[in-house]
Amino acid sequence: MTATTPMPPTAPRSGEWPTGEPPPSSPASLEVLVHRLDPGLPLPTYAQPSDAGADLATTQDVTLAPGERAIVGTGLSIALPAGYAAFVHPRSGLAARHGLTVVNAPGTVDAGYRGEIKVNLINTDRSESITLRRGDRVAQLVIQRVEHAVFREVAYLPESVRGTGGFGSTGGFGHSSDGGPRREDHGVRSRS
Repeated sequence: MTATTPMPPTAPRSGEWPTGEPPPSSPASLEVLVHRLDPGLPLPTYAQPSDAGADLATTQDVTLAPGERAIVGTGLSIALPAGYAAFVHPRSGLAARHGLTVVNAPGTVDAGYRGEIKVNLINTDRSESITLRRGDRVAQLVIQRVEHAVFREVAYLPESVRGTGGFGSTGGFGHSSDGGPRREDHGVRSRS
């Protein structure tokens, strides 16, 4: 009797889900009313069927010097159903390649807002300017269901494992999970 070595699983082919089933075609759909203020620009579009963010384009040409900010229009206004909000996120490629991001990321578009969606951009690159042309995709719009909280004042809060620790208290860059310096920090701690 000879032993056989099991074959490693093969990677799924493009368009195939790891289970062998076809992937979901797209997320659930939600109708959002759009008024195009600038008919020369496209409606928000998803680059791929499974993408969370729909691309937003700028209405104007603008050059941002290092550290400079600008608010650019998208030529769009929307009406969201009650219980939803839209969030304006940076495009990852622009942030990674050019340092262009959204200052107030994510920018919030409330369901009751009917004005033009604008994007507050900043060039974080220290040495290079970036030039945007009318129609360039500058941000992404993510639509999400939101809940309204009922805020109830209490005399104290229930205990939790984390407690009042914040701002890096769970570990991360330069610190161990107990909040102390990592070995490579050579015991140097900031004073507070």
